[in-house]
Amino acid sequence: YEQIYCARGDMENRIKECQLDLFSDRTSSHTIRANQLRLWFSAAAYVLLTALQKMALGQTSLEKATCGTIRARLLKIATRVTLSVRRIVLSMPDMFPCQHEFALAHARLRRLRQAI
Repeated sequence: YEQIYCARGDMENRIKECQLDLFSDRTSSHTIRANQLRLWFSAAAYVLLTALQKMALGQTSLEKATCGTIRARLLKIATRVTLSVRRIVLSMPDMFPCQHEFALAHARLRRLRQAI
């Protein structure tokens, strides 16, 4: 029961999460290629967000969060982008919700990058 039926339910929950939070059910283009590309982008976003959750958000309030919650709290932050000849500068606000989780995830990802 637990290995087959519960795993099936968990899989359906992951598919529903991808459809609702990452808009993979949206196929509003007229061509099948455009719709397939949109589905691939949604699947890639799901893989990236779950990898972020496993690698950088462990032992935080977002450890068990859905992709939509992570997207809303960590990725949808108003940021000023300044382009110059040599670099791209991102200016984050001084205060925003989940600032501690964002800083912790950023530090963990930097440590992973240095370890490679």
